[in-house]
Amino acid sequence: MNKSNLTLLFILLFSCSNIKLIPITAEGIKKQISSYKGEKAVLINVWALWCSPCIEEFPMIANLGNEIQDLEVLFISADFDEEVDDVVLFLDQHNIGPISYIKDQKDEPFILGIHQDWSGSLPFTIVYGKNTGKIIDYWEGADSENRFRIAIKEAISS
Repeated sequence: MNKSNLTLLFILLFSCSNIKLIPITAEGIKKQISSYKGEKAVLINVWALWCSPCIEEFPMIANLGNEIQDLEVLFISADFDEEVDDVVLFLDQHNIGPISYIKDQKDEPFILGIHQDWSGSLPFTIVYGKNTGKIIDYWEGADSENRFRIAIKEAISS
């Protein structure tokens, strides 16, 4: 799909949804993270509709984002361009908004740009400190709510 078709698809989807699904690169994610430094801890979750563990843990992560005032959760979809409408529908169903993100970069530079130790396996979660903006914890695969809470608590105090 060329850029103009993709842009048109995004415009059509935005007019039917309250969600703005913004294409983003690893560099763009880093800029988003730095914009919260000193204000909120940041939790990045890279997920996809085709990833069962991603879908299973998604509501729990969304609830943590709603519950914890000093936390910003950024969901990054790793789905393909042709799945954008399904991604927006899923995000709508989970009351995510008004903005979410979709990967807009080839896999290898995206993965290495997010974290050198990430193999590319999904889901992938990385938590950044509120005041330092530094990585507090990261992991591949789904994990327990307890693991998330421990990382978030440390991130808020860091």
